[in-house]
Amino acid sequence: MTDMQVNPSFRLVYVPGVTPGKWVRVWSERLPDVPLELLAVPVGDGERTLREGGADAGLVRLPVDKDVLSAIPLYAETTVVVFPKDHWLAAAEEATLEDLADEVVFHPLDDTLGFTADTLPGRPAVARPDSTADAIELVAANVGVLLVPQSLARLHHRRDLTYRPVARAPQSQVALSWPQERTTDLVEEFIGIVRGRTVNSSRGRGAGQAAPEAQPKKGEAPRKAQQRGGGQKPGGAKGGGAKGARTGGAKAGGQKPKPAARRGRPKR
Repeated sequence: MTDMQVNPSFRLVYVPGVTPGKWVRVWSERLPDVPLELLAVPVGDGERTLREGGADAGLVRLPVDKDVLSAIPLYAETTVVVFPKDHWLAAAEEATLEDLADEVVFHPLDDTLGFTADTLPGRPAVARPDSTADAIELVAANVGVLLVPQSLARLHHRRDLTYRPVARAPQSQVALSWPQERTTDLVEEFIGIVRGRTVNSSRGRGAGQAAPEAQPKKGEAPRKAQQRGGGQKPGGAKGGGAKGARTGGAKAGGQKPKPAARRGRPKR
């Protein structure tokens, strides 16, 4: 790992559909003196930005070049089909890829589901839209339908469109990625935040900041030892009950016990 002072701020790139807000909030609480810069880029530019050193880490979609970038998969998104509200698919709660066999299914150039010309369901469009946003416009024109991760369907929400989940469809995975040769302390800190580590268990800047456990004062017995002893030793008796009453009472006062009366013959 390199020294944190080389990079006093932290640059995080993220692609459409990814919401880094919850991790950014934790960062601002944990490292208030280190600014976190957010860089929103098109889906195809996330990996390139990391490779070219434009960001320290990124929330991107898999796959990435594992020879250059490290990646921690975070979650897989539900795949949905987007269509006009008056489309017959609106009557179903869930669709299948087979349901789209007779539909024109758009395949934008920034597709995030890994479809190819051979694996894309339905009938292909005359041309591939340049982007998901362009494909959404064509869907709104009632030309065809579109398969996307659910977060992108929400991002491009329109009142005249709706969507349904698609069973057994390919899914898009979101991952935290960073250049392998630049695994800085700040990168480790963000990894810990994403993985839910507490500040005391972090491997980055927060490591070793746990509050020391309270130590007993000199001459003071540990609390647990006092509880186990039950406060009996100071009294001089090992236990209570009849035995303690017979043996402890006289000695505690410093007086000798009286001798027992002799037994003799009873007087006539």
